[in-house]
Amino acid sequence: MSSGRTEPTGGLPPATARPATARPEGEYRQLIHVAYRLLGSLAEAEDAVQEAFVRWYALPDRQRAAVEVPGAWLTTVVGRICLDVLGSARARRERYVGAWIPEPLPDTVEWLGGRADDGGTDPAERIALDESLDMAFLVVLEAMTPAERVAFVLHDVFRYPFAELATITGRTPAACRQLASSARRRVRAARTPEPPTGLRARVVKDFKQAWEAQDIAALVGLLTPDATVVVDGGGLVGAALRPITGAGEIARYLVAVGGMAPGTTLRLQSVNGRPGLVARRGGTVVTVAAFALADGRITRIWAVRNPEKLQAWTE
Repeated sequence: MSSGRTEPTGGLPPATARPATARPEGEYRQLIHVAYRLLGSLAEAEDAVQEAFVRWYALPDRQRAAVEVPGAWLTTVVGRICLDVLGSARARRERYVGAWIPEPLPDTVEWLGGRADDGGTDPAERIALDESLDMAFLVVLEAMTPAERVAFVLHDVFRYPFAELATITGRTPAACRQLASSARRRVRAARTPEPPTGLRARVVKDFKQAWEAQDIAALVGLLTPDATVVVDGGGLVGAALRPITGAGEIARYLVAVGGMAPGTTLRLQSVNGRPGLVARRGGTVVTVAAFALADGRITRIWAVRNPEKLQAWTE
């Protein structure tokens, strides 16, 4: 932040506005939610939020007291930090070994220490927030430009006004509207009908049982013919460096991997708010898998094995 200049205070919609006397620490959970969706990494989200608080407390008392809505100020700063991080992330990911998958999250109760929603969120907004944690949604966000991602997430998910987005992106409100519209088209193009949670859980459970039984035929029956598995090992652990495509190829790969990892246990668990699988060996989480379904069969599996992305899963 430039010396002697205060970040624009702006304002959030009434539902998220806070009085001037509010303790900004109370905004921490909301800021983590924003930063994680912007960055796809809980560790980077925490760093971004911590940096925002450093800037908040670096303000002279007089300037801090003049900020009418601390949450809006902090969200603006977090947005700018995330925009910078996203700009440099592309270069870093070009050097990444193998596929890069967003960091998977356990249930929000576990990773935030309590429910993110206190009952005051509109049901439609609650659904939008839940969907924006889905791994398939986060993968679509990865294909966006940094500015598109910031504009879309802050406006469409968190209802941040375009006038405030302009202060974050350095563009006009009209340009921010266009960015969000472009991102929205990407999301619509990639979206598939959301299967009921019960069906999703049942399919993942059947997949777990078939994998444990090393039943290739059963695994093939649970996958679409063109299903894809993407594995993220980050060059730190063994992982397929390229996506594996085709039900038969995936089934044989899974059986082979299972045979090479004796003592591994599978557990059904929430991954980014959806039924997923967690593999443990010797009490340590070694793989977290998220799933996408269509017509009752698995279309895509994202398996994160990079230990640096599994720290939130450490018991």
